[in-house]
Amino acid sequence: MSITHDQLHGPAASVGRHDQRAASRWWPLGVIASAHLMAILDITVMFVALPSAQHALHMSVGARQWVLTAYTLAFAALLLLGGRLADRFGARRTLIAGVIGFAAASAVGGASVDGAMLIAARAVQGAFGAVLVSSTKSLLATVYSDEHERARAMSIFGATLTAGMAAGLILGGVLTSGLGWRWCLYINLVVAVLVVPGALRMLPELPARPVVAPDLVSVVLCAAGMVALVYGLGEVTSVGWGSALVVGSLAGSVAMLAAFTLRQVGRPNGLLPLRVIGDRNRAGALVAMVFNGLSTVGLMLMLTYQLQTVLRYSPLGTGIALIPFALAAACGSIVIGRRLMPRVSPRWTITAGIGLSALGMLPLLGLTAGRQSISLIILAELVEGIGTGLAGPAILSTSLRAVQREDTGAASAASSAAGQLGSSIGAALLNTIAATATGAYLAAHASAGTASATVHGYGVAAAWGAGILLVFAVPIALLINAGAPRGAAQAGAR
Repeated sequence: MSITHDQLHGPAASVGRHDQRAASRWWPLGVIASAHLMAILDITVMFVALPSAQHALHMSVGARQWVLTAYTLAFAALLLLGGRLADRFGARRTLIAGVIGFAAASAVGGASVDGAMLIAARAVQGAFGAVLVSSTKSLLATVYSDEHERARAMSIFGATLTAGMAAGLILGGVLTSGLGWRWCLYINLVVAVLVVPGALRMLPELPARPVVAPDLVSVVLCAAGMVALVYGLGEVTSVGWGSALVVGSLAGSVAMLAAFTLRQVGRPNGLLPLRVIGDRNRAGALVAMVFNGLSTVGLMLMLTYQLQTVLRYSPLGTGIALIPFALAAACGSIVIGRRLMPRVSPRWTITAGIGLSALGMLPLLGLTAGRQSISLIILAELVEGIGTGLAGPAILSTSLRAVQREDTGAASAASSAAGQLGSSIGAALLNTIAATATGAYLAAHASAGTASATVHGYGVAAAWGAGILLVFAVPIALLINAGAPRGAAQAGAR
């Protein structure tokens, strides 16, 4: 008679093996989150490094926002293509290709000799980041297909990225102060060396689907429409709202995005099958993703320049001063959002988060050149951070709700594209509003100093940002009508 391992070693051995299997179940999440973290780190690290890079490369005020916008815009414009490439070739393959390409573009950006080279490298980073992030979310949705596991994975994934945001702020300050801003890009080479072997070892090889052939005409229409939109908003500072350039860019954007949408009709394997966004809850989540990105990046950009150019904080001091935002976002996601998601309709969680993000803009209205209170800045960070963290897990979960397996890449890419488009619009629009208000203030108050005008400009931009968020919270609440995720109650209680 044969003796089994459990009979020989008793129940404890069986329990131990079960615990090991349960623990190994979450190793893929660690690799997925680490890969995605490259893209997140590159935004937050560059927030802190941007003033130093602007000074070193002699970039203008109008050009500086393109260091952020070139990245987020290329990211947003090519995410749908990245999602379809993940469906066609398999998400693990495209993730590895994205990580390698991202690292190579980072090396070129770190070696930049002028602003144009840096902006171009950032755009290439964004392109590979689109492939990388589409693959991570597709793998996340596939590996954790059970709603119980997915709810837990989404919370852990969101918390990891939020922690990475905090790490990026500190890392950006340390690297910029110690080694120089270029190392904020070179650091991606280190991350890539760790992620690629982990992906090969721990992530499943998902089957390729050659039937999914990316439509290059749709890619061009989508990318050009997004670029025209953000370019038009960014040029307002230089030429004004009524100029032919701005009006033409915005009108062209509407026309190209409309043509892109029409081209998806009747294409079951199109770049963005309309069945993905035809569900009202997924559509509402995508709209919410846009405004979550707009508020986060818009506020962080304003605070970075408030701290470094007005309060004269060092890059490291700026990174430390921005950490309350990341900690509040982690609290909103892990402590509040994770517990509410299984019990409360995402309609209320998401709209409450957007409402709090709007309120987070308002403390900036109390700042003046003579009253640059760090307490008001921290209050803005805390309120905005909780709002962002509260809405994030519910938005992500709802954007992937009930999606067909063959559409996971497209749905994941759509959610990421919405967030990055919002980030691009936030950086371009609020920077434009702030610069315009600053110029108008200086023209009306000739004796006013630059600091007074700058603070006034950021206050006007913050007021506009808060108003935009509150206005769009209403249609988001009307679109989303799903209940709490089924089977996730246990996940939320853990």
